[in-house]
Amino acid sequence: MPVFTRVITRLRALRVPMRPRDTRVLARLRHARDAHPSADRALRLTGHVLAAVLVLSALLMPNTAPGLRPDRFTRIPAEAIVGAVLVIALPRRPRVLFAALYGTGLGVLTVLNLLDIGFSEYLGRGFNLVLDWGLLDDALSYVRDSMGGFAANAAAVGAVLLALLVVVLMALATVRLGNLIARHRARAGQGAMVAAVVWITCSSLGLQISGLPVASDRAADTLRGQTQRVVDTLRDEAAFAKEARTDTFGATPPHLLLPDLRGKDVVIAFIESYGRVAMEDPLIAPGVTRTLDTRGAALTAAGYQARSGWLTSSTYGGSSWLGHSTTLSGLWIDNQQRYRTATSSDRLTLTAAFRKSGAWDTVGIMPGVQKTWPEAEWYGLDTVYDATELGYKGPKFSWSTMPDQYALEAFERLEHGKRRNRPLMSEVILTSSHQPWAPVPEMIDWEDLGDGSVFDAIEEEGRDASEVMADSKASREEYGKSVSYSVTALTEWLERYGTDDTVLVFLGDHQPIARVTGHTKNRDVPVTVVAKDPDVLKKIDNWRWTPGLRPADDAPVWKMDTFRDRFLTAYGSVPRPTER
Repeated sequence: MPVFTRVITRLRALRVPMRPRDTRVLARLRHARDAHPSADRALRLTGHVLAAVLVLSALLMPNTAPGLRPDRFTRIPAEAIVGAVLVIALPRRPRVLFAALYGTGLGVLTVLNLLDIGFSEYLGRGFNLVLDWGLLDDALSYVRDSMGGFAANAAAVGAVLLALLVVVLMALATVRLGNLIARHRARAGQGAMVAAVVWITCSSLGLQISGLPVASDRAADTLRGQTQRVVDTLRDEAAFAKEARTDTFGATPPHLLLPDLRGKDVVIAFIESYGRVAMEDPLIAPGVTRTLDTRGAALTAAGYQARSGWLTSSTYGGSSWLGHSTTLSGLWIDNQQRYRTATSSDRLTLTAAFRKSGAWDTVGIMPGVQKTWPEAEWYGLDTVYDATELGYKGPKFSWSTMPDQYALEAFERLEHGKRRNRPLMSEVILTSSHQPWAPVPEMIDWEDLGDGSVFDAIEEEGRDASEVMADSKASREEYGKSVSYSVTALTEWLERYGTDDTVLVFLGDHQPIARVTGHTKNRDVPVTVVAKDPDVLKKIDNWRWTPGLRPADDAPVWKMDTFRDRFLTAYGSVPRPTER
């Protein structure tokens, strides 16, 4: 039946009134088709092929960037065979409805695969349907802080439109293919039968192409994987809440907490994205290791000694707060649900242990915090200085609100350099090595820092964030420069303002994103203890850490959640468990 006649018949069956203008438009279409039959056939064939390619690509689409290879799309998807059989068997209306729902579902799975790819590239794991919607808002904030509000809004609108377009196109494609199959039921039935036999044979024999099975059920596997993540997440919530209530040092009385550090000013500093790759990547390592060796020698000349090891972070590529909370709580906090559970509990953090002892004032220097931060109480911080309270009047450096050197000088001015009745325990978060690593600040004379306006010229001359983000080599180069800058700023601050009673613990929160590390599974970060008092380092001799600021390749590697208990134990804390 000609297309024009079919359209008219269906509209009349649905009792849709035909206006004269509509009739004229359809008549012109019929005339164009009749005048150019070859072009009409080519256009229809092209539409069928594109629909088939779209559907088959979605059915075979992997959920990781390295998996996006041509050989991944040369397999036979079981879901296509099943879908074709159902389309052949169903009457017209149920068939159209089924095809539309099938395509919509396939579109949603495609969006989930794209989210998996994005999360794997930035966080080293797939997207979690229960936990990760809030991180999309964080991603938007990151783009806004790094590249401006217009770019962020454009990216958000584009992402939403892309998701809707994928779903709509997939539904239209499956409906089109469903109609094509229905018009050729006999041949389609024979083709489906042959495909089913081939699929079963290949599956039974385990036949492969390029190491991948010819018989595929990739879409079903994606659905199973997403479902399993949801189930595991729901199960984990109750188990982790129970774990958080059991604390080895939860009932330790104040006088038995950290007795061997009494009288010391203790600084725990996290360096953003300071990961093992900084010391192992052939492009990055020379500059970073040179900085560590140079700064280590300067500290040694100033009377300091250091010991360094490795911690395996609970996060990768981002979500720094998961690494911070894991280190300080002794709990493995690798997702937002665990973070919420932990921070709403009365778990004793390492920083809170200093406050509970009654022997220290506690302060947090948080230049990355730009909104209300209720977690300060859980961390046991008496005073917190966020991005608005450090007095900075200079330019932002992409996401980072201020250079680390300024944040450390503000810390000295506001807290560390003041006379006080008891020592200070400080948690300092350094942000200059946060992606996208452009522009990177430079060290200037400490006397010239002022209110930070001096950084205007440095920020203007720095590289553009979009340029660096688009180039993996440039990202690695600038990442290395940013780590060297952060390490230099921190160790110069210690050399300049530290005393015989200063103890510095500094570590990375996580490895940088895959654009820098490649698709490695390694999540190790360096951790270092620096002090002038030799007794402080003697307490950790049994840790067998490497002397200096640079841990050896074979230095001990601990999970990040073991650090709290090891540190408390090393400095004389006595376990008194709580279990509820």
